[in-house]
Amino acid sequence: MGNNTALHTIDDLDVKGKRVLLRVDLNVPMQNGTITDTLRIDRILPTVQALSKRGAKVILLSHLDRPKGKVVPGLSLRPLVTPLGEALGQPVGFAGDCVGNAAAGVVAELGESQVALLENLRFHAGEEMNDDAFASALAELGDLYVNDAFSCSHRAHASVERLAKKLPSAAGPVLVCELATLKRMLENPSRPILAIVGGAKISTKLDIINYLIGKVDTLAIVGAMANTFLLAKGHAVGTSLVETTMVEKAQAILAAAEKTGCRLFLPEDAVIATELRENVAVETVPVSVVPEGRMILDAGPETVARLSEAVRASRTLVWNGPLGAFETAPFDAATMAVAKVVAACTREGELLSIGGGGDTVAALHRAGLDEDFSYVSTAGGAFLDWLGGKELPGIAALQHT
Repeated sequence: MGNNTALHTIDDLDVKGKRVLLRVDLNVPMQNGTITDTLRIDRILPTVQALSKRGAKVILLSHLDRPKGKVVPGLSLRPLVTPLGEALGQPVGFAGDCVGNAAAGVVAELGESQVALLENLRFHAGEEMNDDAFASALAELGDLYVNDAFSCSHRAHASVERLAKKLPSAAGPVLVCELATLKRMLENPSRPILAIVGGAKISTKLDIINYLIGKVDTLAIVGAMANTFLLAKGHAVGTSLVETTMVEKAQAILAAAEKTGCRLFLPEDAVIATELRENVAVETVPVSVVPEGRMILDAGPETVARLSEAVRASRTLVWNGPLGAFETAPFDAATMAVAKVVAACTREGELLSIGGGGDTVAALHRAGLDEDFSYVSTAGGAFLDWLGGKELPGIAALQHT
């Protein structure tokens, strides 16, 4: 599982007095301009402080959400300036753009050890297009480049892949630590291995599901993506979120699991309602009798009990994706219940538990259990791609020198 190659680190760079473009992941959850979870800010602090202490001029690059190449005021990184400054214990400059005169002006004013944040990279279409001219415009602002955003390294975007080839580059300590930890944990894992894969769509996780079938002993498919598998097995799923175009793929996965001897775990009962909102009337039914006009919004108690048994019987767990619509109570119940069992087994030294992905991190954080897992990766897609043995463009780009 996974891959790794030696990388240059910030220890290999002479940063004093140099402008260091530091790619971080500040794609934090926000509501009405207020940050609801600071974990991603907390994770980058040691890197920023280490560079600052060595006299670098630190220029933070990040995206936020998906503005699709247009300026969306509600997706500005400006609200992060104050919390970043408070966390670092020093003022943080801000540029209203990530390239051009606005950015150049703020960067020019930076003294040694000072920090500035540039505006959302994805306000420019060139970022997601991995555009060479956009990467060159970013490169003009720096002398050195550091990628400390493992969670973005599976994307061939300008600030992740192309920029790394335009300046002397290195991997940041968070990225190095993440790769080393995953490598250590998953290179020769203790069996039985259980993977819990949830979330909304099979289409986004098809490759990893196919890969895991050949690697793990039990694969639990949960969350909304399980609905498509239930449909593939001939169950009606009411108005549940489902990918009808993926039913054949789901059937192929069911057949592949049987062939390889991987136990495929699907929900047996479900918590259903007419709509997704708080305080809606709910009922629990077997997955075989979901009535018309109802949607599956969480796993039921029987599923939780059986999955908890599978957790207790395992020695290694990889978890990506919640069991239900956990952001809305009471549809967080199944995710929380299973997370508590994982945390208990981990504390007792019976289980090596690795959680990865934004939704998973948010759910564990909400339950106050993220510290009880062996390791929690803030990366989602990068975590899954790495796990599946894929080359990550952002990591490959750092190996060009």
